[in-house]
Amino acid sequence: MLKLWGFKITKNLMLDIKLKGMIIREARVDDIDQYMIVRMAVKENILSNPALVTQKDNEDYLTQFGKGWVCEIDQRIVGFAIVGLKQHNIWALFVHPDFEGQGIGRQLHDIMLDWYFDQTQEAVWLGTSPNTRAEQFYRKSGWVEIGVHGKGEIKFEMNYDLWIKRL
Repeated sequence: MLKLWGFKITKNLMLDIKLKGMIIREARVDDIDQYMIVRMAVKENILSNPALVTQKDNEDYLTQFGKGWVCEIDQRIVGFAIVGLKQHNIWALFVHPDFEGQGIGRQLHDIMLDWYFDQTQEAVWLGTSPNTRAEQFYRKSGWVEIGVHGKGEIKFEMNYDLWIKRL
């Protein structure tokens, strides 16, 4: 069972949450082009080589490895999140700069982790650039720094017990 904004939501309920004109729903393959616009617009954690993240990579994460969610406002995707269940990692959590500070990232983050920990109790990890708003967001959200990943990114981890305790 998921908890969202203090309400209990069963797995069978269609996850189309409408709040402040936002719709948060499961991502589909046909959302990839729109959410990649968001990915390319961010000011931090910039994708150094867009060719490294292919259409197939995106499709695989949405259809085979895990699950994703998008936030729409006026039928425009303004944020998205993707978790890899097989890899136990957060593959993406991005909000378009024009829509930062509205709670979109928080809602996507919480929906994603609620779903993830409903599937497994394995710890989940992510990497993010140091000295960014994302780093502060993850620290405030209870993620624990466990080392370095990739090209100097901070590696964070969230485990089931930490996630459940925050309720």
